[in-house]
Amino acid sequence: MSAPFLKLTDVSAAYDKKPIIEQINFDLAEGELACLLGPSGCGKTTILRAISGFQSLLSGQIELDGKILANLKTNVLPEHRNIGMVFQDHALFPHLSIADNIGFGLRKHNSKERAETVKRMLDLIDMPNYQDRFPHELSGGQSQRVALARAIAPQPKLLLLDEPFSNLDTDLRESLGNDVRDLLKELEITAIMVTHDQHDAFALGEKIGVISDGKLLQWDSSFNLYHAPASRFIANFIGDGVLVKGKMTKENTVITSFGEIYGQIVNKPLIDTNVDLLIRPDDVSHDPQSSIRGKVTRKAFKGAQTLYTLCLENGEELMSLVPSHDDYEIDDIIGVSIKPDHLVCFKS
Repeated sequence: MSAPFLKLTDVSAAYDKKPIIEQINFDLAEGELACLLGPSGCGKTTILRAISGFQSLLSGQIELDGKILANLKTNVLPEHRNIGMVFQDHALFPHLSIADNIGFGLRKHNSKERAETVKRMLDLIDMPNYQDRFPHELSGGQSQRVALARAIAPQPKLLLLDEPFSNLDTDLRESLGNDVRDLLKELEITAIMVTHDQHDAFALGEKIGVISDGKLLQWDSSFNLYHAPASRFIANFIGDGVLVKGKMTKENTVITSFGEIYGQIVNKPLIDTNVDLLIRPDDVSHDPQSSIRGKVTRKAFKGAQTLYTLCLENGEELMSLVPSHDDYEIDDIIGVSIKPDHLVCFKS
């Protein structure tokens, strides 16, 4: 197995003697795309700053492509790390044309090489005729594309993106997120994006790290974060769902107020223990014949499906994804069956 391209080992940092991130450990293979996901103020941007060289370390080590970038003895200057950055506010130079913005980091190249690279970048971001325009003439999505092109033009070893889509509307950020992922994979660029939005993280990240209070809680695929969250915080933070009371009697069985629930245990078995069982909306199917019935308290139309929040007779709550052809109104009573593939349980 080849050595990691990027490796963080026990990385901690503080600001004004107050710890910001503690004992951060993860690694990336070359060409892999990752996301750091968490609420505002959790420390995820500080991790980017530490990797890029703008945040000194309290402890630990950062390595890139076999070279130590930072530890208590070494601190490679940001301009010597060969790392590109894309910021939330695009940070384009307003007085420079789009061509000059993209070519800003290519000053060591001759004019012919710089022009060829700028043309190639404009083609890559599907803006081939924008070289003479200025930032104030661009839309938000176009500005972000130019910021991306400027960051990757010098061919950095690593690209860091700090909340790059947060100022864009929902439809644009989804389409641009897919475009950015395709472009980075085409160019085989290793990248880390910071975001508080799980949809952005799922769109880009092959690996996702969930950060809370300066700690990395889980470094995993989006599938495992959703179906096998390592903590109660992740279960609540990722996706929709509810935690219901129950008792685990076997590794594959939890008794709840609405019957026995069967599935494959994905975390530590808690046999003969009172637990909170995670039930996702896709675990709850519409079933008119079922004895499990609930009143619709909320509904959210999602096109092919509708997400219903249901209050059961015992007061517990469930969420269910129902084909949108089966349309119900608030206070309607509907039947559901519960069939999770995975049992995710936490001690009550």
